[in-house]
Amino acid sequence: MASEAEVTPLSGRIERPDPVIKPSQADLGPALDWYEARTSSGVERPDMLPDGDTHLNVERTFVFADLSGFTQFTRENGPHEAVKLLGEFRRMTRNVAAKRGVRVAKWLGDGVMIVAVDATAAVAFGAHLIHHFSKTDLQVRVGLATGIALLFEGDDYIGEPVNLAAKLCAAAKPDEILAACPIDILPDWVDPESDVSVEIKGVGRIGDIHRLIPVL
Repeated sequence: MASEAEVTPLSGRIERPDPVIKPSQADLGPALDWYEARTSSGVERPDMLPDGDTHLNVERTFVFADLSGFTQFTRENGPHEAVKLLGEFRRMTRNVAAKRGVRVAKWLGDGVMIVAVDATAAVAFGAHLIHHFSKTDLQVRVGLATGIALLFEGDDYIGEPVNLAAKLCAAAKPDEILAACPIDILPDWVDPESDVSVEIKGVGRIGDIHRLIPVL
């Protein structure tokens, strides 16, 4: 009898399940942020906790990535092919995010919002997606920004770096990262092609934005 870890198909070939990725360190998401920011033991009686709402400022790197030209692809190839491509995008996003140590915060139709503690890992995540999809029918574009944001109601992030990352993604060209982050944190396989200024609606022109591309 085959063990639970091995499945023998009719062909007789043994197929083994994919390895399970286990985190190498404690949770770095909102749960840990709130745990470390508590001002008491956290187990007091309800009437012993302070009144009022709570909020928490954290430094994070935010990444927005989306499939460039997805609407046109859907129009030309139909919804079934579009759903297949979107499924591949989400599968790859989850897989790469887990391996890079970043977190999928929310899905945005044909895009995604990522939150990272490590800016270098955030850049590597975006560049990895670009590299993968550069070989397919569609390309990925990425916006990235590092800064202080408000962690609101447990798991939602509000603030300038969040908005900036989203706007930079919208302004980026296919296969390109527009990044507002320190230049010295880049992985050695990601090149700063140039610095540009980006016009952000409602904000104005923002300079010192790095155009990044993977070099593989």
